[in-house]
Amino acid sequence: MKEHASTFRRSRAGTALAVFVAASLAASTLAAAAIQPLASIRAAAEAFIRAQMPPGQGAVVTAGRLDSRLRLARCAGPLEASLLSGERLQANASVAVACRSGANWTIYIPVSVRSRIQVWVLRKPEAQGARLTAADIAPQTRLVSGLSGGYLTNLAVLGRSTLRHALPAGAALHLDDLLADFLVHQGEQVVLLASLGGIRVRAQGVALQAGRYGALIRVQNLSSSKVVQGIVQSRTVVDVTP
Repeated sequence: MKEHASTFRRSRAGTALAVFVAASLAASTLAAAAIQPLASIRAAAEAFIRAQMPPGQGAVVTAGRLDSRLRLARCAGPLEASLLSGERLQANASVAVACRSGANWTIYIPVSVRSRIQVWVLRKPEAQGARLTAADIAPQTRLVSGLSGGYLTNLAVLGRSTLRHALPAGAALHLDDLLADFLVHQGEQVVLLASLGGIRVRAQGVALQAGRYGALIRVQNLSSSKVVQGIVQSRTVVDVTP
Protein backbone atom coordinates (compact mmCIF):
# COMPACT_ATOMS: atom_id res chain seq x y z
CA MET A 1 0.00 0.00 0.00
CA LYS A 2 2.87 2.37 0.91
CA GLU A 3 4.59 1.52 -2.39
CA HIS A 4 1.39 2.37 -4.32
CA ALA A 5 1.09 5.75 -2.55
CA SER A 6 4.75 6.55 -3.32
CA THR A 7 4.23 5.70 -6.97
CA PHE A 8 1.12 7.89 -7.07
CA ARG A 9 2.99 10.85 -5.57
CA ARG A 10 5.82 10.47 -8.11
CA SER A 11 3.26 10.36 -10.91
CA ARG A 12 1.58 13.53 -9.69
CA ALA A 13 4.96 15.26 -9.32
CA GLY A 14 5.93 14.26 -12.82
CA THR A 15 2.64 15.55 -14.20
CA ALA A 16 3.06 18.84 -12.36
CA LEU A 17 6.59 19.22 -13.71
CA ALA A 18 5.39 18.56 -17.26
CA VAL A 19 2.64 21.15 -16.90
CA PHE A 20 5.15 23.66 -15.52
CA VAL A 21 7.59 23.06 -18.38
CA ALA A 22 4.79 23.33 -20.96
CA ALA A 23 3.56 26.56 -19.41
CA SER A 24 7.09 27.97 -19.34
CA LEU A 25 7.64 27.09 -23.00
CA ALA A 26 4.30 28.68 -23.93
CA ALA A 27 5.18 31.84 -22.01
CA SER A 28 8.61 31.93 -23.65
CA THR A 29 7.03 31.52 -27.10
CA LEU A 30 4.56 34.32 -26.43
CA ALA A 31 7.36 36.57 -25.19
CA ALA A 32 9.44 35.85 -28.28
CA ALA A 33 6.44 36.60 -30.50
CA ALA A 34 6.14 40.01 -28.88
CA ILE A 35 9.75 40.94 -29.71
CA GLN A 36 10.84 42.36 -33.10
CA PRO A 37 13.43 40.01 -34.70
CA LEU A 38 16.76 41.80 -34.98
CA ALA A 39 17.35 40.21 -38.38
CA SER A 40 14.25 41.99 -39.73
CA ILE A 41 15.61 45.36 -38.59
CA ARG A 42 18.95 44.77 -40.32
CA ALA A 43 17.13 43.55 -43.46
CA ALA A 44 15.00 46.73 -43.55
CA ALA A 45 18.13 48.91 -43.38
CA GLU A 46 19.88 46.97 -46.15
CA ALA A 47 16.79 46.96 -48.41
CA PHE A 48 16.43 50.72 -48.03
CA ILE A 49 20.05 51.38 -49.09
CA ARG A 50 19.78 49.01 -52.07
CA ALA A 51 16.66 50.88 -53.23
CA GLN A 52 18.61 54.17 -53.26
CA MET A 53 21.40 52.87 -55.48
CA PRO A 54 21.50 53.20 -59.29
CA PRO A 55 20.96 49.93 -61.18
CA GLY A 56 23.95 47.93 -62.32
CA GLN A 57 26.21 48.82 -59.39
CA GLY A 58 26.77 45.22 -58.27
CA ALA A 59 26.38 46.53 -54.74
CA VAL A 60 27.20 44.64 -51.55
CA VAL A 61 25.24 46.21 -48.69
CA THR A 62 25.91 45.11 -45.12
CA ALA A 63 24.15 46.35 -41.99
CA GLY A 64 26.08 46.33 -38.73
CA ARG A 65 25.24 43.75 -36.07
CA LEU A 66 22.83 44.67 -33.29
CA ASP A 67 23.29 43.87 -29.62
CA SER A 68 21.64 40.48 -29.05
CA ARG A 69 20.28 41.77 -25.72
CA LEU A 70 18.20 44.38 -27.53
CA ARG A 71 14.45 43.90 -27.01
CA LEU A 72 12.04 45.97 -29.11
CA ALA A 73 8.29 45.50 -29.25
CA ARG A 74 7.16 43.74 -32.42
CA CYS A 75 5.90 46.19 -35.04
CA ALA A 76 2.31 45.72 -36.20
CA GLY A 77 3.12 47.14 -39.64
CA PRO A 78 6.08 47.41 -42.04
CA LEU A 79 9.28 48.95 -40.72
CA GLU A 80 10.21 52.42 -42.01
CA ALA A 81 13.81 53.24 -42.96
CA SER A 82 15.49 56.53 -43.85
CA LEU A 83 18.84 58.29 -43.91
CA LEU A 84 19.60 60.84 -41.24
CA SER A 85 18.49 64.35 -42.18
CA GLY A 86 20.95 65.92 -44.62
CA GLU A 87 23.03 62.76 -45.03
CA ARG A 88 23.83 61.47 -48.51
CA LEU A 89 24.33 57.89 -49.65
CA GLN A 90 28.01 57.04 -49.20
CA ALA A 91 30.33 54.17 -48.31
CA ASN A 92 29.28 54.26 -44.65
CA ALA A 93 25.82 55.49 -43.78
CA SER A 94 23.62 55.56 -40.70
CA VAL A 95 20.09 54.31 -41.36
CA ALA A 96 17.18 55.03 -39.04
CA VAL A 97 14.79 52.06 -38.83
CA ALA A 98 11.51 52.89 -37.11
CA CYS A 99 8.21 51.34 -36.09
CA ARG A 100 5.12 53.53 -36.15
CA SER A 101 2.41 50.86 -35.94
CA GLY A 102 1.52 49.12 -32.68
CA ALA A 103 4.78 50.32 -31.15
CA ASN A 104 6.87 53.45 -31.35
CA TRP A 105 10.64 53.08 -31.54
CA THR A 106 13.59 54.08 -33.72
CA ILE A 107 17.00 52.47 -33.91
CA TYR A 108 20.06 53.64 -35.89
CA ILE A 109 22.12 51.08 -37.76
CA PRO A 110 25.48 51.62 -39.51
CA VAL A 111 25.42 50.27 -43.06
CA SER A 112 28.44 49.81 -45.32
CA VAL A 113 28.21 49.96 -49.11
CA ARG A 114 30.64 48.36 -51.55
CA SER A 115 30.44 48.06 -55.31
CA ARG A 116 31.75 45.32 -57.58
CA ILE A 117 33.02 47.20 -60.63
CA GLN A 118 35.69 47.17 -63.31
CA VAL A 119 38.61 49.46 -62.52
CA TRP A 120 41.90 50.19 -64.28
CA VAL A 121 44.99 49.20 -62.28
CA LEU A 122 48.67 49.93 -62.75
CA ARG A 123 50.77 47.11 -64.19
CA LYS A 124 53.89 48.44 -62.41
CA PRO A 125 54.83 51.20 -59.93
CA GLU A 126 54.63 54.70 -61.40
CA ALA A 127 56.32 57.92 -60.24
CA GLN A 128 54.73 61.29 -59.62
CA GLY A 129 54.35 63.20 -62.88
CA ALA A 130 54.29 60.06 -65.03
CA ARG A 131 52.21 60.24 -68.19
CA LEU A 132 50.37 56.94 -68.55
CA THR A 133 49.19 55.14 -71.66
CA ALA A 134 46.79 52.23 -72.17
CA ALA A 135 49.81 49.90 -72.07
CA ASP A 136 50.53 50.89 -68.46
CA ILE A 137 47.17 49.77 -67.09
CA ALA A 138 44.95 46.67 -67.07
CA PRO A 139 41.24 46.15 -66.40
CA GLN A 140 40.30 44.34 -63.20
CA THR A 141 37.05 43.65 -61.36
CA ARG A 142 37.18 44.69 -57.72
CA LEU A 143 34.96 45.21 -54.72
CA VAL A 144 35.49 48.86 -53.84
CA SER A 145 34.22 50.95 -50.97
CA GLY A 146 31.19 53.09 -51.73
CA LEU A 147 29.73 53.65 -55.18
CA SER A 148 31.63 53.34 -58.45
CA GLY A 149 31.91 57.08 -59.10
CA GLY A 150 35.32 58.69 -59.28
CA TYR A 151 37.27 55.84 -60.86
CA LEU A 152 38.92 56.22 -64.25
CA THR A 153 36.61 55.07 -67.05
CA ASN A 154 37.54 57.24 -70.05
CA LEU A 155 41.09 56.32 -71.09
CA ALA A 156 41.30 59.47 -73.24
CA VAL A 157 41.91 61.34 -69.97
CA LEU A 158 45.39 59.74 -69.79
CA GLY A 159 46.54 61.66 -72.85
CA ARG A 160 45.96 65.02 -71.18
CA SER A 161 47.07 64.40 -67.61
CA THR A 162 49.90 63.13 -65.41
CA LEU A 163 50.03 61.31 -62.09
CA ARG A 164 49.46 63.62 -59.14
CA HIS A 165 51.53 61.34 -56.87
CA ALA A 166 53.49 58.09 -57.00
CA LEU A 167 51.43 54.89 -56.99
CA PRO A 168 52.36 51.22 -56.48
CA ALA A 169 51.68 48.37 -58.87
CA GLY A 170 48.07 47.19 -58.66
CA ALA A 171 46.68 50.56 -57.55
CA ALA A 172 43.24 51.29 -59.00
CA LEU A 173 43.27 54.61 -60.84
CA HIS A 174 40.94 57.24 -59.45
CA LEU A 175 40.34 60.56 -61.21
CA ASP A 176 41.79 62.30 -58.17
CA ASP A 177 45.10 60.54 -58.90
CA LEU A 178 45.41 62.41 -62.20
CA LEU A 179 46.41 66.02 -62.69
CA ALA A 180 45.09 67.60 -65.88
CA ASP A 181 47.60 69.35 -68.14
CA PHE A 182 47.68 73.10 -68.58
CA LEU A 183 46.07 73.44 -71.99
CA VAL A 184 45.70 77.20 -72.10
CA HIS A 185 48.34 79.71 -70.97
CA GLN A 186 47.92 83.33 -70.00
CA GLY A 187 48.05 85.70 -72.99
CA GLU A 188 47.25 83.03 -75.59
CA GLN A 189 44.52 83.63 -78.14
CA VAL A 190 41.59 81.22 -77.89
CA VAL A 191 38.19 80.65 -79.46
CA LEU A 192 35.28 81.60 -77.20
CA LEU A 193 32.39 79.21 -77.77
CA ALA A 194 28.83 79.78 -76.53
CA SER A 195 25.73 77.65 -77.14
CA LEU A 196 22.49 79.64 -77.06
CA GLY A 197 19.13 78.06 -77.91
CA GLY A 198 20.73 75.43 -80.09
CA ILE A 199 22.91 77.99 -81.87
CA ARG A 200 26.67 77.96 -81.41
CA VAL A 201 28.38 81.35 -81.44
CA ARG A 202 32.16 81.74 -81.82
CA ALA A 203 34.34 84.74 -81.08
CA GLN A 204 38.03 85.44 -80.77
CA GLY A 205 39.36 85.96 -77.28
CA VAL A 206 42.46 85.99 -75.12
CA ALA A 207 43.13 83.97 -71.95
CA LEU A 208 43.72 86.18 -68.92
CA GLN A 209 45.01 83.23 -66.88
CA ALA A 210 46.33 79.71 -67.44
CA GLY A 211 43.96 76.78 -67.15
CA ARG A 212 43.97 72.99 -67.10
CA TYR A 213 41.38 70.87 -68.92
CA GLY A 214 37.97 71.52 -67.34
CA ALA A 215 39.18 74.53 -65.34
CA LEU A 216 37.23 77.78 -65.07
CA ILE A 217 39.31 80.73 -66.27
CA ARG A 218 38.86 84.42 -67.12
CA VAL A 219 38.96 85.35 -70.80
CA GLN A 220 38.41 88.55 -72.74
CA ASN A 221 36.35 88.90 -75.88
CA LEU A 222 38.58 90.74 -78.37
CA SER A 223 35.62 92.28 -80.21
CA SER A 224 33.73 93.68 -77.22
CA SER A 225 36.60 93.80 -74.70
CA LYS A 226 34.19 92.18 -72.26
CA VAL A 227 35.76 89.88 -69.63
CA VAL A 228 33.89 86.65 -68.88
CA GLN A 229 34.59 83.23 -67.39
CA GLY A 230 34.72 80.00 -69.33
CA ILE A 231 35.67 76.33 -69.07
CA VAL A 232 38.78 75.09 -70.87
CA GLN A 233 37.75 72.52 -73.48
CA SER A 234 40.98 72.16 -75.43
CA ARG A 235 44.19 74.04 -76.24
CA THR A 236 42.25 76.48 -78.36
CA VAL A 237 38.63 76.46 -77.14
CA VAL A 238 37.06 77.93 -74.01
CA ASP A 239 33.32 77.38 -73.45
CA VAL A 240 31.72 80.61 -72.22
CA THR A 241 28.10 79.48 -72.36
CA PRO A 242 26.22 81.38 -69.60
